[in-house]
Amino acid sequence: MPETKYAADISSIREAQAHIEPFMHKTRVLTSESLNALSGRRLFLNVNVYKRGNLCAYLYSGAFKFRGACNAVFSLDAAALSLAAKLQGIPAYVVIPKNAPKCKVENVIRYGGQIIWSEATMPSRESTAAKVLQETGALLLHPHNDRRIIRGQGTISLELLEQQVPQLDAIIVPISGWFSYM
Repeated sequence: MPETKYAADISSIREAQAHIEPFMHKTRVLTSESLNALSGRRLFLNVNVYKRGNLCAYLYSGAFKFRGACNAVFSLDAAALSLAAKLQGIPAYVVIPKNAPKCKVENVIRYGGQIIWSEATMPSRESTAAKVLQETGALLLHPHNDRRIIRGQGTISLELLEQQVPQLDAIIVPISGWFSYM
């Protein structure tokens, strides 16, 4: 797809959806009377904790992350990237600092990623990643600034629209570096 002014538009998001649809599980939209009362609005929640491989947001590959990683492979999260690569039959080299939580490392391994250790500094991670790219010919996927990742994440909006949520006025999705660590 040709580059556009914005990282994602409706046609690029639909294209991403076509790429990842065979791998995604639809999540039903829920509502909460408590949140409705607090907000004074009728809120609808697409709860990604029920998605593939996501029992607990901080322990497993999140569906929102998986959407982006799956579209890019065809990383927001090392485990999501590992799973997306595994489903496509390609290797995932994941640069992880030596002080990373054990559960994150175990998830990368469980989903088929190859751990490449680095020191816990940005220069170390960048130089380690550059070395991996040079040695393997792999492509670097920026976890938050890659159009393919953003377009894959955008597919959550299509899922909400497809479920015909009544009187949908806005879709609010937290997208930032900190979100990937939730």
